[in-house]
Amino acid sequence: MREEPFGRVITAMVTPFAEDGSVNYAVAEKLAVHLVDNGSDSLVICGTTGESPTLSWTEEYELFKVVKEAVGHKAKIIAGTGSNSTTEAIAATEKAAKLDLDGSLQVVPYYNKPPQSGLYQHFKAIAEACPELPIMLYNVPGRTGCNLEPETVANLAQLSNVVAIKEASGNIEQACKIRCLTPANFAIYSGEDALTLPMLTVGSCGVVSVASHLVGKEMQTMIEAFVTGDNQQATTMQLKLFPLFQSLFMTTNPIPVKTALNLQGWKMGKLRTPLCELQLDLLENLKIVLQELNLI
Repeated sequence: MREEPFGRVITAMVTPFAEDGSVNYAVAEKLAVHLVDNGSDSLVICGTTGESPTLSWTEEYELFKVVKEAVGHKAKIIAGTGSNSTTEAIAATEKAAKLDLDGSLQVVPYYNKPPQSGLYQHFKAIAEACPELPIMLYNVPGRTGCNLEPETVANLAQLSNVVAIKEASGNIEQACKIRCLTPANFAIYSGEDALTLPMLTVGSCGVVSVASHLVGKEMQTMIEAFVTGDNQQATTMQLKLFPLFQSLFMTTNPIPVKTALNLQGWKMGKLRTPLCELQLDLLENLKIVLQELNLI
């Protein structure tokens, strides 16, 4: 296994909302404690799963503070402070760094589709502006419309505080190439639950997970089995959890996982538009999977 700067299981935490649509900070605090007590080594706050596109910077900053105070002594807190504006990303990251957080998740700039040289300059500027804060790159071309190529990742990995990547391209070959081109102490995390085990086989050290809201301990068990050479158990766990992995991405994340948490009794509230409630046929399918795994 490679370096694990943020542990093995990182939960990309959802953002709970109150009935009036405001952020429910009290529930966020309780959820953070629950996640850390049930398998999460680190939490990403205000990532894609946290509905960051519809949160204000003020709301995000308050979430960072609330979660840091709740579990910062037990787990690492990674702030989603990326933007398609380099200036905005730097400002948000500098502000988050003052909270003594453990890292920053920096998404590939979305919509403007910069060339690789532009991506390099974007991330380099953020890293140099906040040299004390470890940075995890976030490559998710299915959402951003732009792929962070392995060669660019390798160049960025030479910067002292660019320590990891959440690789969510779904391309195992690309993950393998990143591993070949980067130093051993540069951490690769699977950005997709369903590819956790395959990614481990090509040199990743863990996962930035959505499913860990529900099965964090099981995710830890699967990774530990792989690390200790029990490939049969690891495969068994991967296949057992696979229907859940699929169901949580049957439509746009985080719609299914917030629905699942509500079914468990958590008061997650509704999603902010333009996201919407899970349609009824998909809801029934989700319930079946959760029941089969004794999650509801």
